[in-house]
Amino acid sequence: MNSLRQVMAEDGETRSRLDQVVHLIASTMVADVCSIYHREADGTLLLIATEGLKPEAVNKTRMGSTEGLVGYVARTAEPIAIEDAPRHPAFSYRPETGEDPFHAFLGVPILRTGGVIGVLVVQNRTERSYRDEEVETLQTIAMVLAEIVHRISEDQLSAQPDRRARGQNGGNLRGRIFCEGLGYGRAVLHDPVVPAARFFAADQKEEALRLEQGLKDLRASIDRMMLIDGAALGEDPRDVMEAYRLLAHDTSWAEKLQEGVRSGLSAEASVDRARREHRAKMQAARDPYLRERLHDLEDLDNRLLRILGGDENKPQITSESSVLVARRLGPAELLEYAKLGLKGILMEEAAASSHAAIVARALSIPAIGGIEGLTTLIEQGDYVIVDAEQGQAHIRPDDAVYDAYKSRVALRSERQAIYASLRGLPAETKDGKTVSLMLNAGLDLDLDMMDQAGADGVGLFRTEFQFLVSETLPRLEDQIALYRRVLDRAGGRPVIFRTLDLGGDKVLPILNQLREENPALGWRSIRFALDHKGLFRRQLRALVRAAGEGALTVMFPMVTTPEEFREARALLEEEVVWTLKRTGRKPSKLEIGVMLETPALAFALPDLAGEVDFLSVGTNDLLQFFFAADRMTPSVSDRYALISPSALRFLRMVAETCQTAGIRLSVCGEATATPLAAFCFAAFGYTSLSMSASSIGPVKQALRSIDLAGFRRGLDQALNEPNGAFRNQVLRIALEHGADIPDA
Repeated sequence: MNSLRQVMAEDGETRSRLDQVVHLIASTMVADVCSIYHREADGTLLLIATEGLKPEAVNKTRMGSTEGLVGYVARTAEPIAIEDAPRHPAFSYRPETGEDPFHAFLGVPILRTGGVIGVLVVQNRTERSYRDEEVETLQTIAMVLAEIVHRISEDQLSAQPDRRARGQNGGNLRGRIFCEGLGYGRAVLHDPVVPAARFFAADQKEEALRLEQGLKDLRASIDRMMLIDGAALGEDPRDVMEAYRLLAHDTSWAEKLQEGVRSGLSAEASVDRARREHRAKMQAARDPYLRERLHDLEDLDNRLLRILGGDENKPQITSESSVLVARRLGPAELLEYAKLGLKGILMEEAAASSHAAIVARALSIPAIGGIEGLTTLIEQGDYVIVDAEQGQAHIRPDDAVYDAYKSRVALRSERQAIYASLRGLPAETKDGKTVSLMLNAGLDLDLDMMDQAGADGVGLFRTEFQFLVSETLPRLEDQIALYRRVLDRAGGRPVIFRTLDLGGDKVLPILNQLREENPALGWRSIRFALDHKGLFRRQLRALVRAAGEGALTVMFPMVTTPEEFREARALLEEEVVWTLKRTGRKPSKLEIGVMLETPALAFALPDLAGEVDFLSVGTNDLLQFFFAADRMTPSVSDRYALISPSALRFLRMVAETCQTAGIRLSVCGEATATPLAAFCFAAFGYTSLSMSASSIGPVKQALRSIDLAGFRRGLDQALNEPNGAFRNQVLRIALEHGADIPDA
């Protein structure tokens, strides 16, 4: 390691230093071959240095991203050790390298900021098993090599013309909206990198003390953040931060870092090794909740690296407007950046329920996630427009795009003023039909938007978020307190509580250890709740207790059969009786509804006449089941629309069935958020639509402009005789009957 350190510290041309490195590694590890492959911009892997293979193969031999053992290591970002490589199914023979006599193969990824930038390989002529210590040693060497290999990529980029200035458009990226809004500024890449000079410990005792002090400083900074910023965030983001603080005080994490220092690594290198391990585990984890916890650990690693590195490695936000660009962000990292000023956030992370997304919404920063390969497409200092209204990011926008952005900002301000003027008015159509416009919420802080948006109430309160952001199951008292706050802040307006919708992509590791091939269709929602009656009854008891002697409205998610609804309703009614006996209080009015998310329930609705008080169509799940199109899969999630003949005929049938059975109709889900969809639901007789706060103003304005009866006649005719451009057909009918739809 000392010899390698000397080579890395020397000045000189990058490739000649790599030649020294591969010679040194081969000698140290008693290997016949040592090779370094660089990941090119097109994803291929180019041999850039070797000891033991033919020298003329350097800069000529190239492996595809899915080709050979080298491609396998790059693709999986995991080490691979094989006794006899030619027998492995992934082996790809390259005669120009002269690798015929070599059998044993050990390859490890060269990682930088979470991405694979190359592969380091050693080979031996004889068949042999590589020990765990050898694999770990090669991984440590790869970590040290990452900086010098990265310089090759920088050299390639520096040879290209500078495309960062506004006026040389770098293209558009699409993603998922985490927090709606518009923002513009220079890109700031979240990229905490350890300087190569700090990988080895000159004095292990001194390095251990540095690490211990760094951990103390880290914990103190998070404690200060909780004290200063926690109260301003609201209950749920504060819970996120509290769970994060507990991880920072985890003794097993600290001991793992100290072990690295005792093995000869510097404090930074030990933390970086832990970070790579956390990232590898996170990439392999299927459980979203577990992935979030692993990311919080990686976030702690990053923060500790900055503390160890001193002031020069702290987040840098310029005085002008900035857009933060990251693969993933932890809640504390985002708070730290936000205090310095942010106009927008772009992330590769795709989960709208991630901790960073929760905090972004609390801070009202326009944010887009799920942008694949984001950090390889944007450079530090690029001008970026964050369009979190349409889910797009514009890189290095030209003057035309920028001027359009400024116009949209001005138009957005004008529209917000118009929507504000409608807050106190009902969503009443031209022909006198009134529709309740309700708010979708899941966090305490979401209710701050009720008055601002002019919502008539809360049409969907997602109760599971309190469970997902906590390390342990919420106590009965915690649940009562949350539900009571929601009811109090609603100020007498109706609130519909959806009971626990766990399972699928919202898993509690402490309860649900089952791995399913298709979790969206598996053990989730009401199925999960009825199989965990203790957990379910405690929630129902909390809801009844929180309501006191006021009104309580509850609905059960993903009910498929009447029996599931009846079993859940019986449990709720038992909790009402239990609470009355012990407190002398019960809800003055109890309404129990069901969410229509499975087509099967639609055909069972006549059996529930007189038992169900109301039905709420959950469009998010219903449409994915109706069209057999996973809404989490980008290639199909946008392919099937609600405004289609088959979907609207189905929803019309549901409405007619409910009207016959005397069941009140409502809708919740993203599909209600557009004026055209709202027209269709209202025309069919759905009297309550629940949506995000930002959608209420546009939908209310549109509903107040239309003759609904005339639109219904035209819609029925279109459903009988649809044309190839059905959405345009429906839009034309709406416009013919007075609809005022912005950007129609």
